[in-house]
Amino acid sequence: MVMIAVFFGMLLGALDQTIVGTAMPRIVSELGGLNMLSWVFTAYMLGSTTSIPIYGKLSDIYGRKWFFIGGIVIFVTASALSGLSQSMVQLIIFRGLQGIGAGAMMANALAIIGDLFPPAERGKWAGVMGAVFGVASIVGPLVGGLITDNLSWRWNFYINVPLGILAVMVVAKVMPMIAGRKGRKIDWWGSAALVAGLVPLLLALVWGGSTYPWGSTRIIGLLAFSMAMLVAFIFAESRTKEPIIGLHLFKNRIFSVSVMIIFLTGVAMFGTIAYIPVFIQAVIGKSATNSGLLLFPMMISTVIASTIAGQVMSRTGKYKIMGIAGLAVSTLGMYLLSTMTIHTQNSEVVRDMILVGGGLGVTFPIFTIAVQNAFSHSELGVVTAATQFFRSIGGTVGVAIMGSLLNNNLKIELANLFAKHSQSLRLLPEQLTNNLKDPETLMRVGEMRDVIERMPVAAQKAVAVIMSDLRLALSDSITGIFFVAMFMMVAGVLLMFFLQEIALRTTHAERPVLQEAATELLAEQAQLMPEEEPAFD
Repeated sequence: MVMIAVFFGMLLGALDQTIVGTAMPRIVSELGGLNMLSWVFTAYMLGSTTSIPIYGKLSDIYGRKWFFIGGIVIFVTASALSGLSQSMVQLIIFRGLQGIGAGAMMANALAIIGDLFPPAERGKWAGVMGAVFGVASIVGPLVGGLITDNLSWRWNFYINVPLGILAVMVVAKVMPMIAGRKGRKIDWWGSAALVAGLVPLLLALVWGGSTYPWGSTRIIGLLAFSMAMLVAFIFAESRTKEPIIGLHLFKNRIFSVSVMIIFLTGVAMFGTIAYIPVFIQAVIGKSATNSGLLLFPMMISTVIASTIAGQVMSRTGKYKIMGIAGLAVSTLGMYLLSTMTIHTQNSEVVRDMILVGGGLGVTFPIFTIAVQNAFSHSELGVVTAATQFFRSIGGTVGVAIMGSLLNNNLKIELANLFAKHSQSLRLLPEQLTNNLKDPETLMRVGEMRDVIERMPVAAQKAVAVIMSDLRLALSDSITGIFFVAMFMMVAGVLLMFFLQEIALRTTHAERPVLQEAATELLAEQAQLMPEEEPAFD
């Protein structure tokens, strides 16, 4: 019953991410601001990223139940406000608040599994947790597309309210209050320095090259301030007795290699998934519902791969080979995504996304369980939150970098395109000309159809040619970021070879070495007294 409650809470957060993805083109069409699209994802990730380590430490001290419930309440409130948004800026602010609520859910869900089960049994539950994300990802795009096409994109946020109320009722009723370890303190100075370092870094990555030149004083100032705050964070962590992210964690090779891979795959995964619906709808020309259907096979492969990998990990204790294979398959999928064009068929899109989803699904349960197994139970919340933190920061940086690359590529492509069609543009009304200079036009072609049909035949032909070239420019810009993501995945594959594989503990022993020592003792006892069956767990 406790696990059902945890899955229910996680389903809420996972469902929101996938529902919103397919609605983004319609949101941009109504609220405007394609150049701010990445911030709808970035704000959410920034809120969750900066709060996850703090929630992880708090839950180690005070227990996890009420932080989990509090996260759901914040998330639901922010969902309602997001649905009421009247501008892209409002939506971004409320998405950031949603992220703060999601941070509490993410930091505590996997740690609750760690409280209840030893490492050898966590794999199957972590695999199921990955399947919960997969189910949400299957249902989310389809439901999000249907809601967007038939009701309004706002209902993609309103739907969280009844689900959230039900989740709070279930969690409050069935989840026990597992006591934390009192007498420990929160590193508030380190937390403040971490937030102060991340926010300007993300601002610089999003604004650089699009809103402001990379060499401008604003961007350089943001980066300099960010670096200073991150150095202050490291200094604070090295001095405090109860760090948010202890520097000693990085001395463990399993932890350091895992978080590097998690970061890189986060950059690649979130940086590309955010723009796949845009490619499907704006470049290929499918509806929001159809884009949801095309994402369906990717999520099915993620569910199956995550569930199987978790079961295999629990039964065999092996995870290194699976991780290498999964990341390699995802790398191939990313490469194929980067080769898509305006002529790409639905079947090719489905094939590519199955490879990406299946490969990443294999890795979902691996790193969290491997890291939890490498540390004592007293640090469970901190190390679990750290893995979620680096996945979130990777996703945040990924969406920011990919958004910046997309905007820069589009600026160059559009300049060349309209220089080429300068004569044709003179035949068109000024308002239509201005619309055609905005790639958001591809997301609202239907709204302009009546205007275009009333124009002379020569002007209609000119519009058709320009729209075709505009679609080509957007296609090249989006697939370019998929190509960059592929190299992130290649780096992840190479790092996977350096991940140390140790036996999964079958108890909540304080340190992994205790289990290894127990295994040796058991073997010695069996040799000395082969006729007796030792009563040792």
